[in-house]
Amino acid sequence: MKTALRMLLVSSAGFMTTSMAGAHISLAGPAYANSTFEASFTVGHGCENPAVAGTMLDTYSVTVDIPIGVTSVRAVDSTLGKAVAAVTAGNVTSITWTKTMSDVLSADIDFYRLPVRMKLPDAAFSIVYFNAHQICLGPNNTQIEVDWIGTIDQTTALPDGAPPPEPAPKVVLLPPRVPGWNKFSVKTAVSDLTIFNDAEIVWAGDAAYSVNPNYTALIGTEPNTSALKAVAAGTDIWVKY
Repeated sequence: MKTALRMLLVSSAGFMTTSMAGAHISLAGPAYANSTFEASFTVGHGCENPAVAGTMLDTYSVTVDIPIGVTSVRAVDSTLGKAVAAVTAGNVTSITWTKTMSDVLSADIDFYRLPVRMKLPDAAFSIVYFNAHQICLGPNNTQIEVDWIGTIDQTTALPDGAPPPEPAPKVVLLPPRVPGWNKFSVKTAVSDLTIFNDAEIVWAGDAAYSVNPNYTALIGTEPNTSALKAVAAGTDIWVKY
């Protein structure tokens, strides 16, 4: 490790963290690979009202798909409604929360949390997407559905000119770690280094990354040191938490 950066790491006890921008149906971390995760899907708003421009409809139902590799799923009821799991060959494949029609609000004024307990796959640094399907009731109880199924790579218009799909709730699987230095062997390429924003610094060879502006400034001035932009699969890295 370079001299100036070593001195700063020894003398500084604090580090910066950032919050993830949330989708309208989102899932908060942190989430650790090969561990039990008590997830909470949050529903930030309802659906656009096609009958009255600029207004929103209350959420009537939400279905969350459970991807392959996520196991030991236990659904929990919420204020949106009772949790109903769909099961195939003994595995939960989706969970649906639905209001009774009499409980649907006349305006989009409620915030919903949809809790689920699950076991996450042993795949550190990968992203797990949970496709979600939101239904609101429009005029004459017509169902209006919004599908939250987009991935991190779907941020521009599709080849046919259609807008990209709404982003799916997701979590990045972090490896188990201890305070101080941790060595990880990265099996899956990491292009979004913000997953290390709760760390002080990340080293891969002579390249380093940190969300801390003091460390970032030193990375730019240290001889024979470059800014880490991505981590290739098969790379050994050192991370200080």
